Amino acid sequence: MNSKSLTILLFVSVCLIWGTTWFAMEVALHSIPPIFATALRFLLAAPLLAVLAKVFNQPLLFPKGKRQWLLIVALMYFAIPFTLMIYGEQYISSGLASIIFANMPVAVMLMSGLFLGLRLAKHQIFGLATAVVSLCLILGNEMQMGGDDYLVGTVCLGLAVAIHAVMYVLVQKHCKGIEVLTYNAVPSLIASLFLFAVSAMGESVNVESFTWDSISAVVYLGFVASVGGIVAYFKLGQVSTPFQASICFLIFPVVALLISCYINGELLSEQSLVMMIPLLCGILLTKAPKGIFKLRGGLKTARS
Repeated sequence: MNSKSLTILLFVSVCLIWGTTWFAMEVALHSIPPIFATALRFLLAAPLLAVLAKVFNQPLLFPKGKRQWLLIVALMYFAIPFTLMIYGEQYISSGLASIIFANMPVAVMLMSGLFLGLRLAKHQIFGLATAVVSLCLILGNEMQMGGDDYLVGTVCLGLAVAIHAVMYVLVQKHCKGIEVLTYNAVPSLIASLFLFAVSAMGESVNVESFTWDSISAVVYLGFVASVGGIVAYFKLGQVSTPFQASICFLIFPVVALLISCYINGELLSEQSLVMMIPLLCGILLTKAPKGIFKLRGGLKTARS
């Protein structure tokens, strides 16, 4: 398989996996409590991630001097945000949840400016502002139609995005260079054990009531989303530019919306669908390289 075909295959795989993940979480909730479902998801993913780490000669533990980050990553990158995601989906549609999470690049850019002193280009600032305003309008419109439940779900997803963005920035600063499988394998196991303990204290879990649909959804989340999605996205980042890889954030919400509409008959209002255009354009602008417009301007000058 040539490089171009591999890039296309990885891109399509990431978009489909990320897009279907949100519906899988919704199905898992039909009969499995959210914290227990998330714990089970990571318990399934951890052994496979560990095996892959060994196959690709990546260490299981973080380097000495950084091993305290195993617990931090387990709790703040895996356990808490992923639980907030699936908990929030009890109150909002999988399509709307995916739209909120698609703003991750915007949140990361904002946190990078706050914590790392990243200087944004004018088009990135414009994109950030456009995305934030568009998202606020979409959420405001949907909450008017959905009531207080939508507010709970939106806050949960918003917190998950914010925590993920902060963790991404902190990891870039303190744990840069750690291999992707190393970053995921042991923290996933720790997150799973932590969530099982929390679930035992706070949830009423009746295994006999679990349906095959929900169990299958959790298996999908554990093996396909938590392993396949991670490996495919980081491999995509190796064979393409960061800007090209980030376009996945524009496509997977559309996939999630189509699935939600086709299977559940859930569709955003017409106003919200229209506002998705500036939202996705804003996300695209935040990820566009700083010199992209200067480069194009220079090419036009050279041609003239």
